[in-house]
Amino acid sequence: MAVSDQAIPESAAGHGRPAGLGAHPVATLTVASLATALVLLVFTVPLTTMTATVQALDASVTAQAWIYSAMSIGAAAGLLGSGAIGDELGRRRTFVAGTLLLGLASLIAALAPTALWLVVARLLQGLGGAAILACSLGLIGQAWSGPALARATGIWGAALGAGVALGPILWSELVKVGGWRLPHTVSTVAALLLAVVGRRWLSESRASQRRPIDVLGMLLFAAATTCLLAGLTQLRVDWRGPLVWGLLAAGGAGLAGFVQVQRRSRAPMLDLALFRRADFTAASVAALASGAGVLSLMSLVPVMVERVMGRDTLSAAIVLVAWSATSSVTAFASRWLPGTPRQLLIGGLLGCAIGQLAIYAIGPDSGWAQLLPGLFIAGAANGILNAALGHQAVASVPLDRSAMGSGANNTARYLGSATGLTI
Repeated sequence: MAVSDQAIPESAAGHGRPAGLGAHPVATLTVASLATALVLLVFTVPLTTMTATVQALDASVTAQAWIYSAMSIGAAAGLLGSGAIGDELGRRRTFVAGTLLLGLASLIAALAPTALWLVVARLLQGLGGAAILACSLGLIGQAWSGPALARATGIWGAALGAGVALGPILWSELVKVGGWRLPHTVSTVAALLLAVVGRRWLSESRASQRRPIDVLGMLLFAAATTCLLAGLTQLRVDWRGPLVWGLLAAGGAGLAGFVQVQRRSRAPMLDLALFRRADFTAASVAALASGAGVLSLMSLVPVMVERVMGRDTLSAAIVLVAWSATSSVTAFASRWLPGTPRQLLIGGLLGCAIGQLAIYAIGPDSGWAQLLPGLFIAGAANGILNAALGHQAVASVPLDRSAMGSGANNTARYLGSATGLTI
């Protein structure tokens, strides 16, 4: 049965409860978690399809760098804006639009005749994924509260790990069956199905106090992050070229302009006053570190196993499961762990650092089995970190700005990921 936008009246906000709170919580969590897992599945496509893609499209080294980074760039550019749009125009509406865009972008990727078209498709996948990630946590934050919110965000965090765990194995097998285009085709179908299910199952919710969308701030931030991350991506190929430093300079200037606009705006896209809150700042810094250290390293591990250690694509995918599956388990189990969210954030970051140091110590002549201890440690810690970040992203902001909090947190994560992939 479809739930109309009028099913939850906005007058509920007069009682301190934004529209949508408590409505269909299990359905909301299910759809939001499945869509989140799909975004991470799509994110991992190049990890196991790059060899076949390069051969089919004759992709250059520069094109390969862009194929790897484009989705992170699109996500980082779109997350804050998606959160703001979701809070104002409706989180379900924005979520469904994101799934539709992800499906369309995946179709473009499946039909891409050149590497350039594939890069464009990956950028659009990032924008669609941004709307999904920002509004999925926002929807969960509206449907669950109190101790139940911690359990719900633990499941959402497990979905992140599940996407990374299943993606490389699923895609490597599909490449064998139907070539590198088949994973993108499957992603198209899955995204469109989720759009239909989300439209029918999710209840609409939005901020109780409506305010105009900060269009200038949205455009400035998107342009600044795109220039900055494009410069970092190009830096991997040729750090001496004027294009690199021009993009980085434009990105820095754009971010400075964005901060000034947010300070002067009566309805900023990102309320800078939130950074005075220790919990919001800690969650943002932890998300940035998680992206830079964890996501980027785990994106490179399959490449190292396949190209340096000489293993096949499936072996590389299975090695990654040691990290991602462990991450899913600990994210789900984190609700039973003692300690405050802040303590779990710190513990998760320390565990990730220990696991990554163990991986960095592995030489090119080592066997893949020597990667496992570090992967297990990093994966377990990352699961705790994902659950804690998901909780803090919505708990550290006003309830009717949950999508903005989610957007800010995930923006930090993808900025870190794109930066980590570069350095």
